[in-house]
Amino acid sequence: MLDARVEKLAQVLVQYSVSVRPDDKVYLQGSTLAEPLLKALFIEVLKAGGNPYVRAQLPGTEELFYRYASDEQLRHVAPPSRLLYESYDVIISLWGSANTKELTNVPPEKLVLAQQSSREISQAVTRRAASGELRWVGTLFPTAAHAQDAEMGQTEYEDFVFSACLPDFEHPVRHWQQVSAWQQRLVDWLKGKEALRVEGPDVDLRMRIAGRTFMNCDGKRNMPDGEIFTGPVEDSVEGHVRFSYPTVYRGRRLDGVHIWFKKGKVVKATADKGEDFLLQTLDADDGARYVGEFAIGTNEGITRATGHTLFDEKINGSFHMALGAGMPETGSHNESAIHWDMVCDLMRGGRIWVDEQLIYENGSFLIGN
Repeated sequence: MLDARVEKLAQVLVQYSVSVRPDDKVYLQGSTLAEPLLKALFIEVLKAGGNPYVRAQLPGTEELFYRYASDEQLRHVAPPSRLLYESYDVIISLWGSANTKELTNVPPEKLVLAQQSSREISQAVTRRAASGELRWVGTLFPTAAHAQDAEMGQTEYEDFVFSACLPDFEHPVRHWQQVSAWQQRLVDWLKGKEALRVEGPDVDLRMRIAGRTFMNCDGKRNMPDGEIFTGPVEDSVEGHVRFSYPTVYRGRRLDGVHIWFKKGKVVKATADKGEDFLLQTLDADDGARYVGEFAIGTNEGITRATGHTLFDEKINGSFHMALGAGMPETGSHNESAIHWDMVCDLMRGGRIWVDEQLIYENGSFLIGN
């Protein structure tokens, strides 16, 4: 018997997040560890009149790929994958690992090479999503490995994940609609603004947002959600930030990442742990050292870091920045094979000014209420 929360989450993803319509081609992808949710999604897509295609990955195959693949194989992009990303109407991705550290000892240059090979697909997805041609959403299935990263028991972690996605179990869509309405007021207020400044114990940043659009993240692309974001003017970011929380990228955990910007570009980067990987990834391509995203987390149900970006970037009272690819719908022009989110706490002494007006202090907005 399926956990009722799995069935409810599948309904929310299909009916609300991507709004599957009759005859939609729907690509469902995820690990076999997420089998209960994959099956529930399969059923819901059929009920909605869509045409589901399921691709389930075997745990451990990614590690084997990087261990045995030649450079030519790392560069190879499978034609079926290209077809799915470039022609399907809907993509629902389920994340969930049996071993979140399986790529820890993969040489960074191999990861960079594979990232570069997937750049065209990433750009196609970004472009199609921006135009409305593609609807996509991703969520995490709670596995034992992710529970360990979060330093929680399995049942405790399942409760955390499902509570973050379904805060109002009986009326989850209504909840996300309310979140959407509140965040839209923030987004509307930010229209036409010119400059943004962030200051706090670990951050002193300035950037231009003129001509850029803030987006309302309300459960339509991530589940859970809860953030507003934009793409700052590429050459405008100045200052530094030491990210409060560990950051995980391509299976690597880095601690104490500290980055300095000048004219939009990362000119210095250090880390207490994983610095070599950080520096090699920043050299992946020309866009990797520029900021593609600036965002403010708003999810009041997520109050601590768990080691997974899907949740950590939504922490209430935080902001995050993504190095690399920006979203065209924000006005960002930054292109890169990477998109690496890093999160900084603003609960204790953090402030955000927009056009010299204080709009955010100690984790709370002073506008939009």
